[in-house]
Amino acid sequence: MTRTELQTLPERAVELLGGEPDDTTLRRYLHGLAGVDAVGLGQRAADLGTRSIKTTSKAWALDRIIELIDLTTLEGADTPGKVRSLVAKALNPDASDPTCPRVAAVCVYGDMVPHAVAALGAAHGDPDDGGVSVAAVATAFPSGRASLAIKLADTAEAVAAGADEIDMVIDRGAFLAGRYGQVFDQIAQVKQACRRADGSYASLKVILETGELTTYDNVKRASWLAILAGGDFIKTSTGKVQPAATLPVTLLMLEVVRDWHAATGEKIGVKPAGGIRTSKDAIKYLVTVAETVGEEWLQPHLFRFGASSLLNDVLLQRQKLRTGHYTGADYVTID
Repeated sequence: MTRTELQTLPERAVELLGGEPDDTTLRRYLHGLAGVDAVGLGQRAADLGTRSIKTTSKAWALDRIIELIDLTTLEGADTPGKVRSLVAKALNPDASDPTCPRVAAVCVYGDMVPHAVAALGAAHGDPDDGGVSVAAVATAFPSGRASLAIKLADTAEAVAAGADEIDMVIDRGAFLAGRYGQVFDQIAQVKQACRRADGSYASLKVILETGELTTYDNVKRASWLAILAGGDFIKTSTGKVQPAATLPVTLLMLEVVRDWHAATGEKIGVKPAGGIRTSKDAIKYLVTVAETVGEEWLQPHLFRFGASSLLNDVLLQRQKLRTGHYTGADYVTID
């Protein structure tokens, strides 16, 4: 079961919270969650990084990483030409090998969405069905410092231009100040702004910016808050703040998703973003997903890598494997 019936979300949140999602109710719920054992989390992440993915192969792992990448350009100097080049790379990552899969999505600023949609042409579509999605960062990315009206307009404009996915940022200042109701309300309203003319919704990824949340307990609370408010994905980082994605933080977010699924039957996605540059590291994330929530999460509508440079290393390792110039020392062991 995936999150498809938006109109049920407020009722679901009220039911789980035991009251309206205001500061008091949310504080009681979020601070009632079990605290995170930081040492234990680090040990689990380290252990998972050395495990193998059962019944799979190195070649499968590399192809699956490619299929889960949001190929990203988020620079002030982005141009339509740069976006067209990004789309060309997304559609044909390795010109020397026609068997190389496509990435899941291209991720751009909202004003670049029309150029990405046009460049994709007929290939614009659901990555679970072989297409490539367009993801747009919104809500005053990366700072989140704008009025709600501007955030909603930013989101609605990107969706109207053809964005399939919206990557929003939470107001970290409000969250850290304990204004949980404000953060909840903004996420819920941004989700409403993801509504298309035909009544369907663009997928909403909620960026927590975990590097600014300072503690694992805050990451856990923000993850639960984002899901309660209607997020389809929880995402670690903008990639503009260090530390960005880390294996322990991603493991913690996967555990929240696992617990949510156990409680509700709904499957929520996870997207680590920023700092994942090598195949070796990406495979550790695949292992962590498989061992925490199950291999069924290793598909584009439930897991993504936010990356700009990871693809190049995966292609290099894939070519080494294909041509016989591969050394197993570069990889986590995969059975």
